[in-house]
Amino acid sequence: MSRFLRMLLAVVVGFVLGSVVNMALISVSGKVIPPPTGADITTMEGLKASLHLFEPRHFIFPFLAHALGTLVGALIACWLAPGKSPLPAYIVGGLFLLGGIANAVMLPAPSWFIAADLVLAYVPAAWLGQTLARRMSGSSPASR
Repeated sequence: MSRFLRMLLAVVVGFVLGSVVNMALISVSGKVIPPPTGADITTMEGLKASLHLFEPRHFIFPFLAHALGTLVGALIACWLAPGKSPLPAYIVGGLFLLGGIANAVMLPAPSWFIAADLVLAYVPAAWLGQTLARRMSGSSPASR
C-alpha cells in the first residue's frame, strides 16, 4: 500500500474512532450531570432553545468530549501513520477544530466556553496525541 493511502487511512480511522469517543462522552454526559430542568437536549432545536439555562458545570462533558475525542483520534492516526508521522494527528485535530467552529456557529454557547473550547481542546489535544503515540512507539524527533 502506498504511503499516501496509509496516511489517508490513518486519518480516517483516527477521525472515526475519535468521533466515537466524542459521541460516547456526549451520550453519558446527561446521566452524569443532568441537564437543567425543562431543557430538551434530544434535538438541536431543543438544545438551542435551552442553552441559556446551562450552568458552567454543564459544559464540562462537551469540553471533555471535544478534547478527548481529538486526543484519541490524533493518537491513533499518528500511531497508524507510516514512520509515526505527526501529520495525520494534526489533520485529525484540524478536522475536529472545524467541527468545533461549526458547533460554535450553530449553538449559542457562552463566549467563555467557545473560546476555551476552540483554544484548549483541539490543537493541544492533537499535539498531545501525536506526542504520546510517538513516545509509546519509541519514535521521537531526536531518534529520526
